[in-house]
Amino acid sequence: MASFKTPDILTGMNPYAVHVGTRDPHEVIASTPQDLRRLADRIGPARITEAPAPGKWSARDILCHLADSEIVFGFRLRQALAEDHHVIQPFDQERWAPPYASLEAAAAIATFAAMRSWNIALLKTVTPQQAARRLTHPERGEMPFSVIVETMAGHDLNHVKQLEAIAGNSGNSANRI
Repeated sequence: MASFKTPDILTGMNPYAVHVGTRDPHEVIASTPQDLRRLADRIGPARITEAPAPGKWSARDILCHLADSEIVFGFRLRQALAEDHHVIQPFDQERWAPPYASLEAAAAIATFAAMRSWNIALLKTVTPQQAARRLTHPERGEMPFSVIVETMAGHDLNHVKQLEAIAGNSGNSANRI
């Protein structure tokens, strides 16, 4: 398996790199499904749909977003490996969010976990040459494939922190997302 830690010079291509720090992105992405289950259990069914503040996503909304994002990351990984000079298609998370109010948090976690397992299986096959393949994000510029993996990890950690704040929130506005 290829190493995916992005050199510091490339972290500008990944707005979530700050969350990863020196952690191994593979370890982060492998642990996220169990972190989501643990946090959803801590939040509980009575609070899973409550927004922490007006205009903010509930834990259920975050979990649905993570499921959608895992589908997107899976597609990006596969396209980047299959196509030379692949151009990533960005998506507007707010425009994807309206159905979340009618979806179940448990289904979002199950979808995320299944897709994540499949994406990890793919990543285990990636060679160092493939990890260095160049692709373009229209908003962030040209980057190696490895930045997608680091972005997945940072994106996970960003939302895990939000869920931790919700799980620990007992009405304290300091914990709001």
